[in-house]
Amino acid sequence: MRRLLSVLLLAGLSPGALADADRMLTDSLLAVTQSRVPEALSTVDQLTRQHPNFRLAHLVHGDLLLARARPLDTLGNVTTRGSELQQLRDEARQRVRAATDPLPQDKVPAYLLNLDDGYRHALVVDASRSRLYVYANRAGLPVRVADFYVTIGKAGAGKEREGDNRTPIGIYNVSGFKSPQELTDFYGSGAFTLSYPNEWDTRQGRNGHGIWIHGSPSNTYSRAPRASEGCVVLANDDLTRLGQYIEPRNTPVVIAEAVEWVAPDALAERRKDLATALESWRQDWESRDTARLIAHYHPQFRSGEQDLGTFRAAKQKVNAGKTWIKVGLDRVSLMLYPERPDLALVSFVQDYRSNNLSDRTVKRQFWRRDKGRWTIIQETSL
Repeated sequence: MRRLLSVLLLAGLSPGALADADRMLTDSLLAVTQSRVPEALSTVDQLTRQHPNFRLAHLVHGDLLLARARPLDTLGNVTTRGSELQQLRDEARQRVRAATDPLPQDKVPAYLLNLDDGYRHALVVDASRSRLYVYANRAGLPVRVADFYVTIGKAGAGKEREGDNRTPIGIYNVSGFKSPQELTDFYGSGAFTLSYPNEWDTRQGRNGHGIWIHGSPSNTYSRAPRASEGCVVLANDDLTRLGQYIEPRNTPVVIAEAVEWVAPDALAERRKDLATALESWRQDWESRDTARLIAHYHPQFRSGEQDLGTFRAAKQKVNAGKTWIKVGLDRVSLMLYPERPDLALVSFVQDYRSNNLSDRTVKRQFWRRDKGRWTIIQETSL
């Protein structure tokens, strides 16, 4: 059995604050490494009673029983179909990785530069680790409060088109919730719908729809790391726990192939860089100097049907009728795009006032960094 645990990289196991099923599973394996097989068997036996549809727990339970008679070389010394057994092994590796390779407490995701006060929590999905992390918004800064094992698309991350079985990479929002009564049993305890495709996806020609965070069928506790058609899937009890952190339309979701972790000081430096560019844009808009304002826009800028040329002409015409402009920005959120350190999503409530117009609107901007300078490449007013 020790050889089995070596295969699963269990040396130095520290379960920490994992979800109950993860904790019980890793507790049982930790007991084996300490030659406490009866205790391990008792723990995993309790786990299978609590979750009789947890196939991985049953597999470990069978191995522990078999270990009484002979040594085990790997996980799954039982009669199981090859592909299904491999999926269970993959799930085991990802679950124990969360315990054996915990995230450093002094690091945070590189993406959450500043969270709008209206966001109580943000979700970050690391596809490579089959993990979803929950971050609380503490004065605009992220503090990790929970994490869960998840399933992603069969073909991995990086969705491009309808039916490619990939989970999208990007920044989205939880747009709503569908109760179990609205869905088939396949979605388990419900589904949080996501705003895929966003404006950047559409601009890149990506399509598809129905990307959700949802539960599992009643006969399945959890699914393999890569088993969905593109959705992010959790065990039903985990989805229920996750739900306490989600407020539809006010919970951003960052999905990355592999999360970049940085020290808080590095996060602060990146935040300052982007925030300075945003403030400069605001001040130059107030100046009524069209050339100064347009200097903040990328040559490939788009806003609806407008390109940079038509946008410039419209601003020149508007500014000609202004004697003063004041622009206030509230509920500012700054997020770097996953896998694209040169791209950022900036959102805010814009309070625009001038001598002949007052307007308050929600605005989303994609900023691109070229040669060390941030400029706006995409803009949407909601």
